[in-house]
Amino acid sequence: MIRTLSWETLLSDHGPVLGPLKTAHLLPSEFHVLATPVAVTFGLAYTFFPYMLLPIYASLEKIDRRLIEAAEDLFANRVEVFRRVILPLSVPGVFAGVLLTGIPAVADFVNQDLLGGVGTTMVGRVIDQQFEVNTNYPLAASLAFGLMLGLLAMLVVYQRIFGTQGIVGD
Repeated sequence: MIRTLSWETLLSDHGPVLGPLKTAHLLPSEFHVLATPVAVTFGLAYTFFPYMLLPIYASLEKIDRRLIEAAEDLFANRVEVFRRVILPLSVPGVFAGVLLTGIPAVADFVNQDLLGGVGTTMVGRVIDQQFEVNTNYPLAASLAFGLMLGLLAMLVVYQRIFGTQGIVGD
C-alpha cells in the first residue's frame, strides 16, 4: 500500500517527476500519467517485480556452467548461447515467475484504484464492485470462480509441462 501511495505521489501532475518537466515547459500542462493504464502498469510492475525476479534467478543459478562453455567452444556467440542454451533452461523459472506474479496481479485492485482511477478496469476491481457496491453476489461469485478456474488451468499446465521433479529431487 505504501509503495502504491508513493507511486501516486511520484506520478501526480505536480509531483517530483512531472512537476519540474511541466515547469520547464518540456511537457504540456494538460499532460498527466496518473489515472491512466500506464500508471497502473508501472505500479503493478514495481509491486510484483521481486516475485518475477526470484524464480528466474533460481532457474538461472541451476544452469550448469559447462553447458555455456561447451556452446562457446562450439563457436556460438553470446546471442546464440542465450537463445539456444540459457533461455530454454530458464523457461521453468520464467513460467513460475509468471504464475507468481499473475495470480496476485490479476486480482489486485489497490493499484488500479489508487493509480488508475475510473478510466481503467481490472478483474479484481470488477469483482469488488459487484460484491460491495452493486451487491450482485451471484455475478461476483461467478466472476471469482471463473478467475480461479483460469488460474487453476495455468497451474495444471505448469505441472504437466514441468512436473515436480525439480521440487522432489528425482
